[in-house]
Amino acid sequence: MKRFIFILLFAAAAAAQTTPTPAIPIDQQNAAKARALLDQAIEALGGNAYLNIEDMTQEGRTYSFHHGDPTGAGVLYWRLYRFPDKERDELTKKRDIAYVYNGDQGFEITFKGIRADDPKSVADFIRRRKYSLEWVLRRWLNEPGMALFYDGPAIAAQRDTVEVTLVNSHDESVDLYFDASTHLPVKKSFSWRDPTDKQRNIEEEVYDNYKPVEGVMTPYSVTRFYNGDMANQRFLNSIRYNTGLNDSLFNVNATYDPSKPAPRK
Repeated sequence: MKRFIFILLFAAAAAAQTTPTPAIPIDQQNAAKARALLDQAIEALGGNAYLNIEDMTQEGRTYSFHHGDPTGAGVLYWRLYRFPDKERDELTKKRDIAYVYNGDQGFEITFKGIRADDPKSVADFIRRRKYSLEWVLRRWLNEPGMALFYDGPAIAAQRDTVEVTLVNSHDESVDLYFDASTHLPVKKSFSWRDPTDKQRNIEEEVYDNYKPVEGVMTPYSVTRFYNGDMANQRFLNSIRYNTGLNDSLFNVNATYDPSKPAPRK
């Protein structure tokens, strides 16, 4: 009887040792690889220094394009940005033209005064902000219901990269391409459907010429594409982080309505 019990115990122990450990589902493995790559990218950008950026002041030159053709010689610009949703873009050497975005509102400032910006321009800006690299890496990743997909090696902007796709709970997605060696962002791509003509549009940004600034790896060249055509290109001359930008730069109100006749004096 004792021998029989011993045999049973031995068989049970052997079975326990030979039972394979439950495999991690493939989709979880894929998501884990995507998350690891995103963490590497954030660390390459500066880690906590990048994640703790509160504001930035950029100075450089911007060029606009229409269907890939330049629309002018380019102008000087200053970009004043406070994370997450306040931005002021000042143009020309005199900085006498400005566009201010605060939350979901946008304004144009000229010698005439301050007016509400064109609704389509505001909608375009808000969409680009929602899919901006800052928002994707600093906000999207912390949202509940975020799905991550590791897409593997890819060629982006003529460079060897690794691609990751993020899909949020609203079924909005963005593709990020990271340099295979440095892990720095090379390209961002997202698509959206125009509510008017129902056509699908693709917007992309390419980041280049990274330089370390105050512990943050910063792209000094950013090129934006719209449906495959170059739409805008910016080259930085200088950038500063966390200077404590004043609220007055973003808290503006319209002083006139261009659709109404000017009051008689």
